[in-house]
Amino acid sequence: MSAAISPALPAQSEGSKAVFVTVSVMLATIMQALDTTIANVALPHMQGSMLATQDQISWVLTSYIVAAAIFMPLTGFLTARLGRKRVFMWSVVGFTVASMLCGAAQSLDQIVIFRMLQGVFGACLVPLSQSVLLDTYPPEKHGSAMAMWGVGVMVGPILGPSLGGWLTEYYNWRWVFYINLPFGLLAWFGLAAFVSETPIDRTKRFDLMGFAMLSLGIGALQMMLDRGESLDWFASREVVIEAMLVGLGFYLFIAHIFTHKHPFIEPGMFRDRNFSVGLIFIFVVGVILLATMALLPPFMQNLMGYPVIDVGYILAPRGLGTMAAMMTVGRLSGRVDARYMILAGLLLTSFALWEMTRFTPEVSSWEIIWTGITQGAGLGFLFVPLSTIAFSTLSPHYRNEGTALFSLMRNIGSSIGISLVITYLSQRTQINHAAFADYIHPFSQPLQQAVEAGVYSLNSVQGLATLNMQVTREALTLAYLQDFRLMMFVTLSAIPLLLLLKSPKRQIARVEVID
Repeated sequence: MSAAISPALPAQSEGSKAVFVTVSVMLATIMQALDTTIANVALPHMQGSMLATQDQISWVLTSYIVAAAIFMPLTGFLTARLGRKRVFMWSVVGFTVASMLCGAAQSLDQIVIFRMLQGVFGACLVPLSQSVLLDTYPPEKHGSAMAMWGVGVMVGPILGPSLGGWLTEYYNWRWVFYINLPFGLLAWFGLAAFVSETPIDRTKRFDLMGFAMLSLGIGALQMMLDRGESLDWFASREVVIEAMLVGLGFYLFIAHIFTHKHPFIEPGMFRDRNFSVGLIFIFVVGVILLATMALLPPFMQNLMGYPVIDVGYILAPRGLGTMAAMMTVGRLSGRVDARYMILAGLLLTSFALWEMTRFTPEVSSWEIIWTGITQGAGLGFLFVPLSTIAFSTLSPHYRNEGTALFSLMRNIGSSIGISLVITYLSQRTQINHAAFADYIHPFSQPLQQAVEAGVYSLNSVQGLATLNMQVTREALTLAYLQDFRLMMFVTLSAIPLLLLLKSPKRQIARVEVID
């Protein structure tokens, strides 16, 4: 009897270890993913506490985003030289300590510096968590592993504003950062106990030139995207200089990695077609993920009159749609072609955005909720199979660098998406206002009827201001709908990329035949 049971014990032990590894990694992922959006809601309260201007307080977000973007590509080098487990654990410690310092900050300078430290240590968390899970589970279970990992990556930014609003409303903005302490402690103990260390490559050299040029390009791009709208884009000398630095940095980086013996990022990974196409896809996902979250809260607050806390509650179910879709994808993984699931995700997301183009300031809460759930489900169907198929044929040798680039492209997509929709919103509002104003003249019959009914007065400054306010409101409403339509077209434009992806099963079969 004992002989029959004993072979199963190692399998059970490995299964239990995988569960604990997954939980530990998920805690680190959720902690970092939450911080990408949780502080946004608390910014006005920080601004009052720090006696800062609107432009100054925005550095609380900018410093974190820029630091994380610059240091994320370092993940591959650090794990090769120091070991993945060691880098992961120190990143969790640094991120948690920096979070505590942010919560205790007493001045604007302090919180900006501590947020920068958060970005430096948090840069490795998401790519390392993905890499650990891919190595923990066998290839046939990568879909399920990516589903669990995706819950933290995708749901974190969605639930961030809701949790941040609740903590700020009922406690204090400082708890937006203090909440990371339990996550950090549990993640650290789990990583220390259950995650295995990877081999260390002492021969790996640090390519300072490659890192410097990539950092210059990424940092300048993030600064340009963050400050472009407030500075009127290329009408500003600062934005023009930043754009030139973006071009120079990326050009020198690309030229360098193809000519250097030991480049900072090995160009060989881009020969894998699934991975290269996956990077483009995840860029589009990044655009959609946070751009919608940048539009809906101001739409609901400014046009519909919702308080901040209610906005958080109404947007929270979007995360339920994402979680349900990811769990479904985890079960379908291996049975259904990943490309079909990606197509379903793109169509669901496009349908939700199309429905949002019909919103009005009188739209019901339920309509916002169900379109949010639909869009969240679409993103869930997109993210998990995309993460699986992008790494299905990539050599494990490139896995740490590949996951870092994958996360970097998603973050850059999010930054560009937010800047794109905010700029487009501003431009369309002005264009719509000018178009609507053409219909406002003394001979307009609807206007005459409104004046006769006492709705408007054309004989006083206050009456004209009220009329202009109404025109502006209608122009802004239409601009939001045009933004949703733009995002729908962006989503649909990604569908042809599916033709470039190879089925993982076919690829594996082809390799087996060759062997």
